[in-house]
Amino acid sequence: MKQFFLTVLGVFTGLILFLVVLPIVLIIGAAATASPAATPANSVLELDLRQGLTDQESDNPFAAFGSSGLSVMEVVDVLAQAETDRAVKVLLIRLPEAGLNPATADELRQAVRRFRAAGKPVIAHSQGFLPIGTVISSYMVGASASELWMQNTASFQATGFSADSVFLGRAFERYGVNAQFEQRYEYKNAVNEFTQSDYTGPHREAMTAWMTSIYDSALANAASDRRVQPAALRTAIEAGPYSAQQALSLKLIDKIGQVEEAEAEAKRRAGNGADIIEFDDYAETKGLRTGSGRNAIAIVGGEGAIITGNGGDAGFGGGSSIHSDRTAEAIYDAIEDDAVKAIVFRVSSPGGSPEASEQILAAVRAAKAAGKPVVVSMGEYAASGGYWISSEANWIVAQPSTLTGSIGVYGGTFVISEALGRFGVDLRSLSVGGEYADAFSPSVAWTESQRAAFSASMDRTYEEFVQRVSTGRRLPVARVREIARGRVWTGAQARSLGLVDQLGGLAEAIAKARELAEIPADQSVRYKRFPTPLSPWEALSEAFGVQSEAARALVMLGGVIADPQAQAVLGEVRTQRMRGEGATVLADRPL
Repeated sequence: MKQFFLTVLGVFTGLILFLVVLPIVLIIGAAATASPAATPANSVLELDLRQGLTDQESDNPFAAFGSSGLSVMEVVDVLAQAETDRAVKVLLIRLPEAGLNPATADELRQAVRRFRAAGKPVIAHSQGFLPIGTVISSYMVGASASELWMQNTASFQATGFSADSVFLGRAFERYGVNAQFEQRYEYKNAVNEFTQSDYTGPHREAMTAWMTSIYDSALANAASDRRVQPAALRTAIEAGPYSAQQALSLKLIDKIGQVEEAEAEAKRRAGNGADIIEFDDYAETKGLRTGSGRNAIAIVGGEGAIITGNGGDAGFGGGSSIHSDRTAEAIYDAIEDDAVKAIVFRVSSPGGSPEASEQILAAVRAAKAAGKPVVVSMGEYAASGGYWISSEANWIVAQPSTLTGSIGVYGGTFVISEALGRFGVDLRSLSVGGEYADAFSPSVAWTESQRAAFSASMDRTYEEFVQRVSTGRRLPVARVREIARGRVWTGAQARSLGLVDQLGGLAEAIAKARELAEIPADQSVRYKRFPTPLSPWEALSEAFGVQSEAARALVMLGGVIADPQAQAVLGEVRTQRMRGEGATVLADRPL
């Protein structure tokens, strides 16, 4: 019977491959070989930020099935090309109603300012700013435009920055779940969601500090771009919310109009016969910059939680994990490439496995030993394990709003035997060998010696982490312990603490890599990206490596996975799976 079901499943999977997946692969292949369309002479480039952005382009050709398809790095690169493209006259930005990721907003603002510095106008249009997340960062991007428009019926509700945390401590106590955790130290707040019912003092202190840093930075940037005093802008914003007409009278926006009116104005400025080009179409036409010259700078990408392995489970969703084998191999490939003179390592990660992090850091050390300087460019997050893999780079560049640091460790398990027993389910455990063999059993609580052994392992990992930061940042161990303790800092805060060398984005990181590699400013350079993107066939092979992945692929092809709520649930599932697999240098990510 088992063989019968396996045969049926195999036939079903084969049919899906032939009828659904194969046509998609052929379409992707045809699209890749098609000649790019010419950009109209007078073009308005329209960038829609409402669908969200990943930090980096996935090297999986099916990643678009699980995301909007655009990345921060791609937007920055393509806008740099549009600056010098005579056909592109105007940039039109569609702003999200909720918050943008703060570090993403920083990077976009810098790219918009460079575009404007090339003498090209930027029009931003908003259908409202809602009090959701870091909406102040969305406003900051809009404020960087030449003109900020708002729809007539929209509300201006960007009056601050709020974040929510879920605490399960009382629920676990009520229902008999025993959360056994160790944390190093009091600021490693991911544990609190399982053990507390409210913010602890250190948790509240750290979150308030980095939220204030992000808020102040966004206000200062918006005030600078709109040429008003920061204090005046703060007063006006915090006295809201406002109608569109009120926001206009307070000079928080420049014009009121429908998006069609903003588009018409952008086309008028672009010139006779102007057309609007969607950003992803233009990006596909241009591709990423490759540069020229005999010297090259390698750009190595790493986005998501850090886990061991080679990325064979990426599937159709593109995955958002940094696999240690694949990332380390990408760095070693850059080392072995004689044309590569320096490496820019783009890191956007909340952390993960210390073993995976150490494997990647060893590759960074190898690059330095080979005489190839490594510059880290931090994206949304480079915290905990994300900081571990960055700590020994030659230079670290972060956005003012990047969340970094979180130099700490935590881990533990849940004992659920009592909770299940209340429903008549009896969970029992058997083990052979040493006393520690059942330390992570869900049926029995730790003994004193088991907790002591686990606590000692947490101490070792924490001290290893501190030592790597001390070595990489050339800080006394005592000083690192002072600023570590699991605390998350913004890039601006980390810069003042010596954890970051420079504030900026990818452009600043590339410039520093050129400098460290001693490539003359008047010499052109090539850009080589690692790891090499997977072909559709390689991605198919990996996606269907196991039966569960085939099922996951079908769900994604159905479009379910593109739903933001499904993405959030999958993100939490990945986080919990990593915790269960021993991810002990993973930073908490507030809702």
